[in-house]
Amino acid sequence: MNEVAQVVAYIPRLRRYARALVGERSAADDLVQDTLERALNKLHLWKRGTDLRAWLFTVMHNVHVNQVRSRREYATLDADALELPVRATQDVGLETRDMERMLARLPVEQREALLLVVLEDMSYDEAATALGIPIGTVMSRLSRAREKLRALMEGLPAAGRLQVVK
Repeated sequence: MNEVAQVVAYIPRLRRYARALVGERSAADDLVQDTLERALNKLHLWKRGTDLRAWLFTVMHNVHVNQVRSRREYATLDADALELPVRATQDVGLETRDMERMLARLPVEQREALLLVVLEDMSYDEAATALGIPIGTVMSRLSRAREKLRALMEGLPAAGRLQVVK
């Protein structure tokens, strides 16, 4: 399979991560499109034999960071108005909605680490490579994200614990 076909095979995973990262379908689709455009233009920079998935997520991370830095505004459409209603059990729908809201309340750095490791099933090393940070930082962000999510889901205050250092 050539490189372009391999990139195409990862589109569903890129869309899932983008959707979880930015929270809005149209913004996620824009992020995926921008990522694919950059990845295909820079495909010659990918080293054969290395993990293409991690490289693509690195590209997406960098595109997302650039967009956040430039404060690029996305035209928002009411995604719910465009979707056909799908019947689901009420509990599952409520739990999903609650989880999306709690994820949105995490700092971006923690949400990125959590989504790459949990949703995309990347190792800590792969996530560190994709985010361009040390593996210890990934582990720290992941730990904080899990702790904050747990507190939010249990209805506890989400504030971090501050300790007095003498």
